[in-house]
Amino acid sequence: MAERTPALPWRTVAAIAACVAALFAGLSFTGPWQLLEDKGFDALTVATAAGQSRIPITIVGVDEASLAQLGRQYPWPRSLYAQLIDQLTKSGALLVALDVLFSEPSTPAEDRALAEAIARDRNVVLVSNLVYRETAHSRQWLRADPLPMFTQAGATSGFASVEFDPDQVVRNIPEGDDAFWREILRRAARKIPDLLAVRDPGPGAMIRYVGPEHTFPYVSFYQALDAEHMLPPDAFRDQIVLVGRELTVTTDLGIAQADFFATPFTARNRGLMPGVEIHANSLETAVLGNAIHPLSRGWSVICIFAVTALCALAMRNWRPLPAAAIAVAIAAALGLGDWLVFTRADAWLPVGSAMASAVAAYVAIGGVAFLAERQRRGEIRRAFSLYVSPEVVDHVMEHPERLKLGGERREVTTMFTDLEGFTTLAERLEAEQVARVLNLHFTRGTAIVKRHGGTVNRFIGDAIMATWGAPLADPDQALHACRAATEMQDDMEAQRAELARQGLPPIRMRIGIHTSVAVVGNLGSSDRFDYTSIGDGVNLASRLEGVNKAYGTGILLSGETAERLGGRLPVRAVGRVIVKGKSEAVEIFTPCADAALAETSARALAAWRERRWDESEALWRRILADHPADGIARVYLERIAAVRSAAPDGSWHDAVELEKL
Repeated sequence: MAERTPALPWRTVAAIAACVAALFAGLSFTGPWQLLEDKGFDALTVATAAGQSRIPITIVGVDEASLAQLGRQYPWPRSLYAQLIDQLTKSGALLVALDVLFSEPSTPAEDRALAEAIARDRNVVLVSNLVYRETAHSRQWLRADPLPMFTQAGATSGFASVEFDPDQVVRNIPEGDDAFWREILRRAARKIPDLLAVRDPGPGAMIRYVGPEHTFPYVSFYQALDAEHMLPPDAFRDQIVLVGRELTVTTDLGIAQADFFATPFTARNRGLMPGVEIHANSLETAVLGNAIHPLSRGWSVICIFAVTALCALAMRNWRPLPAAAIAVAIAAALGLGDWLVFTRADAWLPVGSAMASAVAAYVAIGGVAFLAERQRRGEIRRAFSLYVSPEVVDHVMEHPERLKLGGERREVTTMFTDLEGFTTLAERLEAEQVARVLNLHFTRGTAIVKRHGGTVNRFIGDAIMATWGAPLADPDQALHACRAATEMQDDMEAQRAELARQGLPPIRMRIGIHTSVAVVGNLGSSDRFDYTSIGDGVNLASRLEGVNKAYGTGILLSGETAERLGGRLPVRAVGRVIVKGKSEAVEIFTPCADAALAETSARALAAWRERRWDESEALWRRILADHPADGIARVYLERIAAVRSAAPDGSWHDAVELEKL
């Protein structure tokens, strides 16, 4: 099971959420961020576009095909527009709106021809627009209206200028009472009052685009001039006909560039929309009453704070994948909600900031959780490194799930150490001196245990408990434990020398080692536990440490441990004992580098077990002669003397019962 990162403190996640919310709430009021939000509007526009017009609008385009067919360069004579008006009226057009500015006089004949056509058909709307004027004294944009003779002939005019956002995309319906689309509707309502019921979109309304460029029915100028032969009979019947330029190739580059605009579809298809079609989209939006109204930025701020609060609640118990799923789900819910508001309520709520705040909250909370986890893992590593080897630390860090409350059955080799007579020694020393002795002993002993791959489980008074084989499996655990014990005893000389330099008394240590199956793991309560091992075999290792007193040895290991050494570390047989709390005898050994001593001891012990007292006594005395301080030989000579004074009966056995050890 994967490790679960501890929950972050509420104060921490609340601070993160507040900072993220404040950051994106502030960003949402900046111009650059608003441009990013506008891309959300564009995406919704593209996703929800109807794809076809639903009101009777047809566009007649002044395009390259017409230039080729008519064989005329642009601009065209006004008599050509007069012919178009007559033809469209004859074809049943409800209204003709010319998105072509006639603010300057042409030839009298041409101007008169257009004025007469307007007077005959009385269904024409012309445009007013802004033109750039540069003189020796000023440079300015001025409004240019149609020539008075055209309005006197019956035409009305509307202001055709469009406004685009800082990214040059046209999103808003042109405002103003004399906007071109408003004038078209007024003129149409004069002819058929009940045909168009229009709800004013109001200020700030945004265009609901029908689709990309050329979504509206489109006819080339040259085709409309000869509609009787080139188009179906009802091509213009009851249609609002908008006439405008769609020239990408013209001798007048200003005209070509001024009549094309970026729309929400431009980012997807790279196409620009003719100005006349912008007016067509505005007109249809007004007629259908489905203009998009942006909600106030206050709603965006509310969304931001709600999202960050939700993230704080859901991501406090940090897990990367579930937290990522939560962030994605929040973003998806925001997108779905925005889509529903856009399609059902004709409103737009900029949710980009809220979506970004969900991602930022994920990154921020994840970052803090990562740093907290690194700190926690560092603390674990530092704590473990005080007790175990670097290899064991690495293993635990790679498998942190093993640091859960509970245990598992493992074969381990357990070592117990104890300082001889330390209680009496401690009574003679000051508390600070006792601490210095123990700190020196524990520091050097722990280093040796770690060097041989063991784990220091705990310090018990002046004793050290260490384990091999857990948490890291070790097939040579017995060998490593015995080598560590030997080095620890060798190191006692250096410790005594150091204590002497500090004016402190010498210390001596006893060690017991046993290999057994034990329950190993984190044992204790849910809020406090120790990594240790428990079991009858662990207790035996502790008993063997005490048995050293009887034999004057420094290290005793059980037969199970000696068997696993496989001869790689020479040992000397000590005998069999029955320790307190046990009913069966335990074979015990001690490390011994003297092969002759080990061999003689084995022969003496065999004679002892076979009741060959004289032979056994002779061998033990030989050992004592060569090694006058040998405690094992003295013990057996005492035992031989005892059995000679009181002949053993048939229940005698070679194991010695040590009730007090």
